[in-house]
Amino acid sequence: MKKLSKILLLIFILLFPLSNHAQSVIIKTTKGDIEIELYEDKAPETVKNFISYINADFYNGTIFHRVIRGFMIQGGGYDKNLNLKPTEAPIKNESKNGLFNETYTIAMARTNDPHSATSQFFINLVDNYFLDDGDGYCVFGKVKSGQKVVQTIGSLPTHVKDGMGDVPIKRVTIKSIEIKK
Repeated sequence: MKKLSKILLLIFILLFPLSNHAQSVIIKTTKGDIEIELYEDKAPETVKNFISYINADFYNGTIFHRVIRGFMIQGGGYDKNLNLKPTEAPIKNESKNGLFNETYTIAMARTNDPHSATSQFFINLVDNYFLDDGDGYCVFGKVKSGQKVVQTIGSLPTHVKDGMGDVPIKRVTIKSIEIKK
């Protein structure tokens, strides 16, 4: 009977692995690729929202429009002419999920309204724990590879363009974001 139980347990593990296989996406930019591991178990609505924008090819042709050296790089909302793209409705802030705004994590950008995030995201260049205070900014993944690309983007010189600050002088375009198979 013990042997049968072990065999059944082994079959169960093979059919339903215990490890939580995280989904990954590849952000293809004009500076190189960034692979992001998504934490659907910690931020399910945020990941679902991000994936829906990916599936709609929303991010194709958007730019990293905000770069603050020693802080973060932000993208996913503006085209190459700094026109804001129309988005879906804002999502609920899932910032109190046990994840923190640490180096190379990806989080949702938002306004002062904690539940205003739509398509824009940012990647932390350093540990930004102050972003976890109060209502916080929802972390939903982490850079798995492409850290050098992130740092390259994060060190670009910026200027004020069309009234918007911290815009990279040399544009970095998101060619696409693809779900890794």
